[in-house]
Amino acid sequence: MLDTPMLDNTRPDSAVTAQDTNKNTKDSKKFTPEVRKGLLGLGLGNALEWYDWMVFGLLSAFIGPNFFPNTDPLSATLNALAVFAVGFAFRPLGGIMLGTLADRIGRRRVMLMSIMLMAGTTLVIAVCPSYEQIGVWAGIILVACRILQGISTGIEAPLSTSHAVELVPDGREGYVAGIMSFYVNIGILLASLVSFLCSLTLGGAVMAEWGWRVPFIIGAAFGFVVVYLRRALPETLKPEEMANNSSGAVWTGVRKHWLSVLAIIFVVGAAQAYNYAWNVGLPSAARSGFKEDPTAVFALTTALGVILVAGSWIIGKLADGKSMSRWFLITRILAIPSVFLMLMYVQPGIGGFAAVLLGGSLVLVLNMTLYNVVSTSLMPKNCRGTGVALGYGIGVALFGGTASYLLVWLQSMNLSWVFPVYVAVLSILSIVLYLAARRTNGIFVGK
Repeated sequence: MLDTPMLDNTRPDSAVTAQDTNKNTKDSKKFTPEVRKGLLGLGLGNALEWYDWMVFGLLSAFIGPNFFPNTDPLSATLNALAVFAVGFAFRPLGGIMLGTLADRIGRRRVMLMSIMLMAGTTLVIAVCPSYEQIGVWAGIILVACRILQGISTGIEAPLSTSHAVELVPDGREGYVAGIMSFYVNIGILLASLVSFLCSLTLGGAVMAEWGWRVPFIIGAAFGFVVVYLRRALPETLKPEEMANNSSGAVWTGVRKHWLSVLAIIFVVGAAQAYNYAWNVGLPSAARSGFKEDPTAVFALTTALGVILVAGSWIIGKLADGKSMSRWFLITRILAIPSVFLMLMYVQPGIGGFAAVLLGGSLVLVLNMTLYNVVSTSLMPKNCRGTGVALGYGIGVALFGGTASYLLVWLQSMNLSWVFPVYVAVLSILSIVLYLAARRTNGIFVGK
């Protein structure tokens, strides 16, 4: 007679239930192939947006003399940085227009529209004639492209993160923070790396003449690849949610959560003031104000990009399943003393520049990884696209877009100490307003 295996009845039913429940919970937090493809499309689009956006800032010392009267290098650079800031001024408009559209017709179509706009305008900048060839029209075309890019970027970063958070299972917000920031930093790294390689290969004279166009051509080509990939993005709004969500209902929700929108403005603004000071302001000051070797500057900004890429991935892994609130508060407090490192770089010297740029990068990556998911958590789904994009656009326009210009200008006026005080105050206000909004309206994503 064959031995019949005995069923194990010694384990109590409660233990079986707990184990099965734990297994089901873990399985429910895994990503489907559709979700993975969606995250890839959103992430690559983010990388492209930030590549195109940062290339302009990094190459402003070359762009300025080509599009504006070349009276002196510093004035031309400040003109280009002013145009850089103009793009930020139109981010709130992008949030209002495209954010409302995203809450009404869905996320996918707006995400596709945004990337097409960025790719097309990048190509126009790449081939636009210079001031010597067409006069003031060169500057007008440049400003028009930056306005359209501002509208595009005004929806891209906030909505892509909101879209990603809505795609993944509950509890994976930390992973989203890490992966979306990872792609953003890939874009920043590629901007620095391509600028560095072009400068190294072509030399400063050729870069000033026409070499600065090469990174824009690369960005435009990459853009049309991302447009193709984004066509398959999954939609996270259900048909009934879109049918019942009129413009009036969206804006009623935004007004009801006005304190959350105000908190988002400063959560984003403080992080972006820090970010653009490190990624654009300090490199611009090094090249134009202190006459540092551009190839060395691009090499160091590339190293900064590597730190941001690796750091965002690590932080996303560490924060996955953890409290976003606690992580945000700790990292934002650390930003207050960290920003004062820039006072070490007040005179020429590539060593001082390297110490400030890389020393401040550790706290920078902590703040830049988390702020978009934290912003998303403060708004309900029915008005999330509009509310987060509006707060993001205003925060970046007021505090991020002006940061590089303000830093360079203050250094030229021998008032370098003012800028870190300014960013520290923004950081403190972001903490206070976040806590107030969380207490008043609650948190709608994560914990």
